[in-house]
Amino acid sequence: MNYSGIKKWLLRIARWIRNILLALFVLSLFFIILYKYVPVYYTPLMLSRSIEQLGEKKKINIFHQWVPLSKISPNLAQAVVASEDNLFLIHSGFDFEQIEIAQQNAEKGRRLRGASTISQQTAKNVFLFPARSWIRKGLEAYFTVLIEFVWGKERIMEVYLNSIEMGDGIFGAQAVAKAHFHKTADKLTIPEAALIAASLPNPRAFNSANPSAYLLRRQAQITSLMTKIMPIDFDKPAKKEKEK
Repeated sequence: MNYSGIKKWLLRIARWIRNILLALFVLSLFFIILYKYVPVYYTPLMLSRSIEQLGEKKKINIFHQWVPLSKISPNLAQAVVASEDNLFLIHSGFDFEQIEIAQQNAEKGRRLRGASTISQQTAKNVFLFPARSWIRKGLEAYFTVLIEFVWGKERIMEVYLNSIEMGDGIFGAQAVAKAHFHKTADKLTIPEAALIAASLPNPRAFNSANPSAYLLRRQAQITSLMTKIMPIDFDKPAKKEKEK
């Protein structure tokens, strides 16, 4: 193959790559806009858990029921922000201070500490399969920027509280409220909300319906912190966070 033929072949490959990337961008933007208005009834993580259950020769058992944010107790939003992401209302999707702390701990060989914001977790849960790679982290950052720009904080919180894994096969506030506390999500009390939030780092190991001593300690910490952070009120503009 001569130089001219190689050049045409490379240009053809470049056009294919460009068209594929453009198509993926348009597709991702379509779903971002769609999910701004339409409930997210099923996520890649739910599919992954279903496949795991099939692989273990179990009956598929995914419990999820979408409800609007107005039907979820404000206590739960306050609890997850206190536990997972104190700066949720004022950051742009990333908590760079926590990211730096996590990097420093990793360099010193300390226990890895999660630095993902609620926005990042929402992007990961709704659009990506669970995996650990730089490509996935890059896609997570990409979707985080988009949902922060297109959805806004209130919609991010609504999708987060409806899609996050809150127990073994249990996804979302309504499902965990019914399964663990025998009530609807709008009736969750402060202690119940704090227990749910305490379980989120590993909801299949930590059961908010049957809390361990560790979970009860975390519940107390989160309950205390809920009074110290700014109230989660989407009708008012965010102000500077209170002292942690």
